Amino acid sequence: MTQPSNHGKQDLPMSALPRRVESVLIVEDHPLFCDALTIILQIVGGISSVRTTDTIENCLAILAREPAPDVIFLDLSLPDADGMDGLMQIRKAVPTAAILIVSSLHSPSTIQTAMAMGAAGYVPKHSKRQVFQDALAAIARGEPYLPEGFVMPDNPAQTHAQACNKLGTLTPQQTRILALISEGMMNKQIAHECQITESTVKAHVTVIMRKLGVQSRTQAVLAAQSVRFDNLETR
Repeated sequence: MTQPSNHGKQDLPMSALPRRVESVLIVEDHPLFCDALTIILQIVGGISSVRTTDTIENCLAILAREPAPDVIFLDLSLPDADGMDGLMQIRKAVPTAAILIVSSLHSPSTIQTAMAMGAAGYVPKHSKRQVFQDALAAIARGEPYLPEGFVMPDNPAQTHAQACNKLGTLTPQQTRILALISEGMMNKQIAHECQITESTVKAHVTVIMRKLGVQSRTQAVLAAQSVRFDNLETR
């Protein structure tokens, strides 16, 4: 039986504090899997309120007009957002909600990135029913949940000093764009916010990733989160 991980139990964010799990929102675009997960949560997990939606846009609309759920089950492959971008947007909308990633993507780097960006746990889609129950139980105790056999590395990919030095090479405009990316904004939204073209935003993002020595927007956000990034934005 898969056991919940106790790794990282100290200094947990509000989203990882002990809680009663009575309401769940599933963000998943595959109807059959969504229906199966709903049945597991209601009948086996005893969850009284299970809502479902199939896009990040619809998820954010639900969160804006209805009480936040205790746990959000989030797929990383959705029609309107890269999963990590979706995770960032949901974290911004409901910082206290526990977000459990349920995905067919389960490489160590993907799991590590999701947890570093504030996920409360990670469950591969192919997992057995008991694993979902164990994950919910761990979240209820305020503990992170990781797949069996996965161990979060103790040492970060880059030191605080290295991250500061790299972030210090960004121009004020690039720093602002990275801050907006960290808020979960897409290129079109950033272009509107900064009053520049979307192609200019894309060019800035390319330079930002090159300066930070990363390969994706998500890695750039992690680099920004490793330091007090808000202070850099005002320089």
